[in-house]
Amino acid sequence: MTHQPIPKFATEEEEASWWDAHPEVLAERFQTASQQGKLRRLSQTGLPGASETVTIRIAPEELTRARKLAAKRGLRYQTYLKMLLHEALDADEKRLVS
Repeated sequence: MTHQPIPKFATEEEEASWWDAHPEVLAERFQTASQQGKLRRLSQTGLPGASETVTIRIAPEELTRARKLAAKRGLRYQTYLKMLLHEALDADEKRLVS
């Protein structure tokens, strides 16, 4: 199947405008990938930045606190917890290097 070519863009604004004007291109490519069995969750791709699923036990009151604080920031609680973990790891790493 031949797809409509995607042009090179000079700016993100130009690219966003093009995609807004051509939603059929994305839909067509998505359908083709689906038919070819090429759709994967990011965590299944093995790409840098892909996440692994981890199970941890969290006290209900801590989870409630995380959900409330995440909501105040406009985040999903999982995203908020990952952000906290990342910040804590960075801080601990800096402290250990010093």
